[in-house]
Amino acid sequence: MGNIGKLLAVVCLASSGLFMSGCASGGSEAKQNEVAATVNGRNIMSSEIERMLNRQTGGKQSSLNQLQLAQARLQILSNLIQREVLYQRAEREKVLPTDAQIEGAIATQKQQSGMTSEDFEKSLAAENITMEMLRAEARKDLAIAALQDKYAGQINISDREVEDYYNANRQQFVNQRGVELAMIMVDPADNSGQGVTDDAKNETDAKLKIDNVYQQLQGKADFATVARAKSEDFNTVRAGGDIGFATEEDLKNNNFPPELIASLFGPMQVGDYTQPTRFGSGKWYIFKLAAKRLQTENLTLESPGVRQQITQGLTNQRKQILNAALMETAMNEARIVNNLAANMLANPSNLGLRPAGTAGGQPTPAAANPAATQQPASTPAAASAPVTVKPSGNANANK
Repeated sequence: MGNIGKLLAVVCLASSGLFMSGCASGGSEAKQNEVAATVNGRNIMSSEIERMLNRQTGGKQSSLNQLQLAQARLQILSNLIQREVLYQRAEREKVLPTDAQIEGAIATQKQQSGMTSEDFEKSLAAENITMEMLRAEARKDLAIAALQDKYAGQINISDREVEDYYNANRQQFVNQRGVELAMIMVDPADNSGQGVTDDAKNETDAKLKIDNVYQQLQGKADFATVARAKSEDFNTVRAGGDIGFATEEDLKNNNFPPELIASLFGPMQVGDYTQPTRFGSGKWYIFKLAAKRLQTENLTLESPGVRQQITQGLTNQRKQILNAALMETAMNEARIVNNLAANMLANPSNLGLRPAGTAGGQPTPAAANPAATQQPASTPAAASAPVTVKPSGNANANK
């Protein structure tokens, strides 16, 4: 279904792109200069942990209690260690990116951010990120990707494997009746704090803006270009408003007005767009009909794209397993000293740190509530579960 499930959700804009891990400092200078861990003698500083913690908490790490801080720091450091281990392996295997590749990746990041060059530079400065730091992160990302691709490039999926998968999973290969949509959304709420530059802040502004957008489209403006410039849904703006494929049931579950659904499955032709439509949430939408399929059809192994989808899915499964094996091997070969973890073991009562958010020596309500401990998200470089091969939902769409 693509992004249709998030269609009416409020989406916040992260000010960083692919490589930024957040660089606003936190804690005392002495604490920042501590060596949290070493990987083959190369330091990972406490300042790196604090920068990422600051980013993950939106600068509100002082609201975390002692247990939450300790847990979050351990997880962040674990991810940094894994990242450094893989990067050093990439160095040894000589798969480092060129300067041109690094600059190209940063240029792509700027483009995907939807910011002007000036705004992009301001967002870096606001988080105390230098261009050299950004390049260093890009270098690591590209090197790790190249290392993983080196092994993934040796994967070979046979025709027999493809056929066996299809025969065991025929129920997956059905093109449902439905439509593929793109959208432009205008929200009357004030979203300027989320980075919306052309933001409608009230009902009047929202109505004026959506009508202006509609006039631009009637003047033959490109829908995707207008969506990138005017839509206030950052979940779809970078894709030119594309929200993917949806069945009629999907649209009903996302509170599409019945008359709008009837129009999409009825007289509207591929390439048409709707008039401005106000949903119950108060937000305004204009939808473009990118594709329409009026009949459900069962796909065969020879249907366009089916073999390729299965091959790609099986390849991705093997990639994930190879990435996990690569991580395990690299970690086993590395000499890792985790000073942060050792310090916590040496200080079991306070885990080597004092609670954040103390006042006058007394813990805040958050610090006094162990049950409030949250599990931080785990993002190791390569440890995700195998994916299930599914048809894209776009094959054989009536254009």
